[in-house]
Amino acid sequence: MTRIQISHATVYHYRSAVSLSPHRLMLRPRESRELQLISHTLDVSPDATIAWAHDVSGNAVATASFTGRTDALRIESKLELELTGNAWPIFNIAAAALTYPFFYSNDDRADLGALAIQQYLDPMGRLQKWARSFVRGPATDTLELLKAISHGVSESLQYEVRESEGTQTPIESLDRGKGSCRDFAILFAEAVRSLDMGARIVSGYLYDPQSTATGSSGAGSTHAWSEVYVPGAGWINFDPTNRSIGGFNLVPVAVARDITLLMPVSGSYLGAADAFAGMEVEVRVT
Repeated sequence: MTRIQISHATVYHYRSAVSLSPHRLMLRPRESRELQLISHTLDVSPDATIAWAHDVSGNAVATASFTGRTDALRIESKLELELTGNAWPIFNIAAAALTYPFFYSNDDRADLGALAIQQYLDPMGRLQKWARSFVRGPATDTLELLKAISHGVSESLQYEVRESEGTQTPIESLDRGKGSCRDFAILFAEAVRSLDMGARIVSGYLYDPQSTATGSSGAGSTHAWSEVYVPGAGWINFDPTNRSIGGFNLVPVAVARDITLLMPVSGSYLGAADAFAGMEVEVRVT
C-alpha cells in the first residue's frame, strides 16, 4: 500500500478584467479496488459555485460558475489517496480470449461502441498494417500481443516534452518518430482498435518516487496512457511511454475514447481579444 499526496494548480493571467464562463474541471481521481481516495479539496479563486456530476464515462466532473470580473483565475486540486495495485499483476483472461483473434460477446461489443472503432483516419491502412506486424500466426497470445504493441510504440517513438495543446494523429507520430505521452497513448489505442479490440485513453498522474520513469518530473506528474478491454480480466492498463502494464503507479482521473475529451481544466472568458496573458501549471506528487 502506498499513500501519496498530489497538488495540481492551474493559474490563468489576463491583461485586463474579464468575465469567466463556467469552467469544466476533471481533477477528481476515479476510485477503484486499487485506488482509495482519502480526501480531495478544490480551491478556486475568484470564488465560484461548484456543481458536481458524472459524465457518460463515469468521470467526476465539476462545473465552476463565476460572477463579476477578474484579471486572474486560480484552480488548485489537493488530494490524498492510497494505491494498492500489484507491480506484477496476474490477469484472469477468459479462456475464449486467451489467444487473438477473439470475439467479444454481443453485449460487450454493443457497450464498447466507439471504443472499438478507430477515431483517426487511416485511408491507406498503414496503422492496421503496422499493428498486424505484431500478430504471430493464426493464434497469438492476447496479452503478449498487447505487450508487443506497447513496446512497439515505445520503440517507434522518441519521447519529447510538448507544451502545446492537442495531439498528433497516429500516422503523424509514426512519421515523426517522436511524441509526448498522449501521442504514445493515442497510437497504442488506435493500433489496438485496428485489430478490433476496445480501448480507451486515460488521463491522470504518474507516481514515480525514484524519478526514473519517462515523462516524470520529480516524484510524479500528469500523464496519459491507455486501457484495453479483455474479457475476463476487464480493463487492463498499458503505459507505452514506460513499457509498463498494470496500474500500480498510475492515478487515473478520467477516461474517454479520445484525449480531447480529457482536459483537466476547460472554459472560456468574455473580454478583449488580447486579454489572455498566459498560464502556469504546477503539479507536485509526494
